Amino acid sequence: MSYLRRWMLGLVGLLATMLVACGSETATQTPTTGVADSAQAPFAGQTLTLVTHDSFAVSTEVISGFEQLTGAKIQIFEAGDAGAALNKSILAAGAPLGDVQFGVDNTFLSRALEANIFVPYAPKNLDTLAADLKLDPQNRLIPIDYGYVTLNYDKAALGAANLPMPTDLRDLAKPEWQGKLVVQNPATSSPGLAFLLATIDHFGEAGAYTWREFWRDLRANDINVAAGWEDAYYGQFAGGGNGGTYPLVVSYATSPAAGVIFSTTPLTDAPTGNLLLPGGTFRQIEFAGILQGAKNPALAQAWMDYMLDEAFQSDVGGQMFVYPVLPAASVPAEFAPYAQVPAITTKLTPDQIAQNRDRWIGEWTEIVLR
Repeated sequence: MSYLRRWMLGLVGLLATMLVACGSETATQTPTTGVADSAQAPFAGQTLTLVTHDSFAVSTEVISGFEQLTGAKIQIFEAGDAGAALNKSILAAGAPLGDVQFGVDNTFLSRALEANIFVPYAPKNLDTLAADLKLDPQNRLIPIDYGYVTLNYDKAALGAANLPMPTDLRDLAKPEWQGKLVVQNPATSSPGLAFLLATIDHFGEAGAYTWREFWRDLRANDINVAAGWEDAYYGQFAGGGNGGTYPLVVSYATSPAAGVIFSTTPLTDAPTGNLLLPGGTFRQIEFAGILQGAKNPALAQAWMDYMLDEAFQSDVGGQMFVYPVLPAASVPAEFAPYAQVPAITTKLTPDQIAQNRDRWIGEWTEIVLR
């Protein structure tokens, strides 16, 4: 993770703290799970290692709250984008990289479960979550947050180019959009895979114009393929603030709200917007689970309880710009005006993804990268 990204995440933590201080008591309340009821400092001297993707973020107060309750320390191991982090944990089976892993999503869920690297555990508050978020009946992977992968655009860049807004995914293959879109590699990036799956669901596998033709057209129109979300958004996207030149990027429907929160000066509008094109949105669910062979399994269970506590859940919106799975949790006020909730998302089931994911990634790689 770059220094600038760390600085920006720290800024988000500071702003989240300010928002909490100004009116949200739930984000700093004492957790109500069984962790709080246990003996003082029951895990003193232990360290919980949390394996995550590079975009994981949590406020200092939330980390400190858990450490004070348990006496343990939290060590965060960033292992790359979501796909790369999962691959590393699969390769490390038998000698896990940590105690808990966060960031496996519903595009990679079956791969994680088939690898048998997680153990079952049902955290407190699990029974309050919506049924359609709980995709593993054995509770090896527990939903923590969800968000909507979609296309973002930089308003200033599109205004300068004097381009009409696209109204259909196929518009992105037209000459006026040549060299203007950056996507992520679905083999290594969960939002990249989510967007690929959305296009597969939309265009289908049979007919005169399938998802394969769509991606061939995008390649011919000079799309840029980044390895992961960090590079695509902060390195290549014009709205990422680091000198990127691409006015369109695969990101999240909450990203415009993040732009408002990140701003060091008050804004009357978000600098970026969402292109909620038909067939261009996928609901991504992120999970966490206890790794098989964890050094501190009881501490790992306490952390899993904590991740579904209202204090942690009310923190994820302002830290990672996704939605908490806990119904009682709160989100930043900026979500209401700037984070649109798509009316329609992909209909692909976890079973369909599991059965076809590797083939689809392989075909995409042949079409786009070779």
